[in-house]
Amino acid sequence: MSLSAWLRRRRRSAPAPASAAGADGELLRERQRIYQNLHDDLGAKLLDLVYGAETPAQADRAREALQILRDVVSQSARAAGPLPELLDTIRAELAQRLGALDVALDWQQQSPLPAVALDQARVLHLSRIVREAVSNALRHGRTRALRVRVSELAGELVLEITDYGVYDPQGIGAGQGTVGMRERAAELQGDIQWDEATQGGTKVLLRFPLTT
Repeated sequence: MSLSAWLRRRRRSAPAPASAAGADGELLRERQRIYQNLHDDLGAKLLDLVYGAETPAQADRAREALQILRDVVSQSARAAGPLPELLDTIRAELAQRLGALDVALDWQQQSPLPAVALDQARVLHLSRIVREAVSNALRHGRTRALRVRVSELAGELVLEITDYGVYDPQGIGAGQGTVGMRERAAELQGDIQWDEATQGGTKVLLRFPLTT
């Protein structure tokens, strides 16, 4: 049974609250408690895997899973936040992740960017697209450097992630990861494309409107 279905079943079996707002609040609090317990238990085991990994690649996969878990936990309580702060968080995460693998990060960001507030869902979609693009560059492109360009054009966020590894057009779109990236781009009401970079490797280009 999925987590959402389990929560709905518990909600139906619980005594009826005084108001719909009370029901929603109780469901949210219960979801947060479950997520926090997952983080405490599963997160500790993933952290053990990070520090006990035999290779940097194994440690990176465990670290990626731990970050996904943290995303789920934080999304349950996260309020809408401005775009520049979100990008600062993504940049810091990438710098730490790539630094542990001795991969250079070249982050190029337009200044200033509009301080548009992104809701929880869009924050999660954008973060997961970036993380999956980086994972593909590390695992399949075998890159030793990564360039990220962020800009705003005609009300759209334009995010370009370029590696200097191996470009494999046959592999694009075949895996669950790239399918998920397309689905998340659609949820952002945007578009995502993969092309060969000028100096080799793969360029991922994401565009989506900052206001909906």
